[in-house]
Amino acid sequence: MRVLGIDYGARRVGLAVSDASGTLARPLLTLDRGALPDDGRVVGAVLDIVARLADEGDPVRRLVVGLPRRLDGSANDQTPKVEGFVRLLAARAGLPVTLEDERLSSREAESRLALREKSWRRRKEKLDAAAAAVILQDYLDRQRPALLDPDGV
Repeated sequence: MRVLGIDYGARRVGLAVSDASGTLARPLLTLDRGALPDDGRVVGAVLDIVARLADEGDPVRRLVVGLPRRLDGSANDQTPKVEGFVRLLAARAGLPVTLEDERLSSREAESRLALREKSWRRRKEKLDAAAAAVILQDYLDRQRPALLDPDGV
């Protein structure tokens, strides 16, 4: 089952996709919000990518959107904007949409990118898609059955 991860932001929207088995997430691309000034256009662009992935032979079965929260778990200024985007996306996508906690996902993505990419500008270009991959991987990991035996060993 292929899953699309979305890191919705005010300036950019990062997208990531899982492999066909729903095990591993990888960054896909970043949408620039300058060309997509309203949520309707962002949803349209996301749905175009979902259609493109379906044309490649392995359709997306679920959308996972990062939900911003403060470290204490409370809502921040971006939370209601993401919730509004998710309502519009769910109404138009015809796919299940799941919210996934995105706390510290950008920091995790930045630290991973810094290991391979020394140029700050190049890391910045890739950061939103990498953050979407972190969000999606967190979701995928929680969906996997536990590999531990019943005794927890």
